[in-house]
Amino acid sequence: MYKKLCLLLLSGIAFVPATQAQLLKKLGEAANSVATKTGTSNVTQGEAGNAIKEALAKGVANGIANLNKTDGFFGNDLYKVLLPPDAVKIGNTLRSVGLGSQVDKAILSINRAAEKAVGYAAPIFVDAIKEMSITDALKLISGGNNSATEYFKGKTTDKLKAAFSPVVKNSLDSTNATKYYGDIVTAYNKLPTTFNKANPDLQDYVTGMAVNALFDQIAKEEANIRANPAARTTDLLKKVFGSSNASSSSTK
Repeated sequence: MYKKLCLLLLSGIAFVPATQAQLLKKLGEAANSVATKTGTSNVTQGEAGNAIKEALAKGVANGIANLNKTDGFFGNDLYKVLLPPDAVKIGNTLRSVGLGSQVDKAILSINRAAEKAVGYAAPIFVDAIKEMSITDALKLISGGNNSATEYFKGKTTDKLKAAFSPVVKNSLDSTNATKYYGDIVTAYNKLPTTFNKANPDLQDYVTGMAVNALFDQIAKEEANIRANPAARTTDLLKKVFGSSNASSSSTK
């Protein structure tokens, strides 16, 4: 039942560190931890719970594959990480005095850090998916296009950010983003026109941006599974989401 999902999870991970391959595989296994599929036409709570977890796992796997590569963030207008809101003035001021190249270097390195960091997101999301209760599964199945994602997001965002933050810090350091960002903050604070010294928290900001990008990818995958029969690549997804759509149509 989950063979195709596991293959999906293992595809497109050339940019993911080799040690993470097994962790990506566990995303698929997380979807198979509650109940066994039955041969009846009715959708049980166990099947609904597994289908929700499977859809979330597919979204995470696709999100990691799409973002954990060169220009996954930097080359994407939707996800490109610019300077933190509190640092926009820093960037504009430095550009006005001919230091735009330093700003550009900082932004590029920040995006490279985000691209690298999401490659290590798998185990964090694995744990979150496993901990997800199935008591709300049935109403999530019949909910809106991204109801499962929103539920998952509401229940796990703070924990995910806390767990992901050290990974982001390591990525920021390894890509020299911390140094380049520190350079532009220092240059700005040294300007004679700067009266209020600035030092926005880069680590928390990039962590939030990376987690939000992954959730956006999950939401898109969930919406696709709900709307597009071809996206239901396992028997369980076909049964549960197909049944949900049929039920929704019959009540209109």
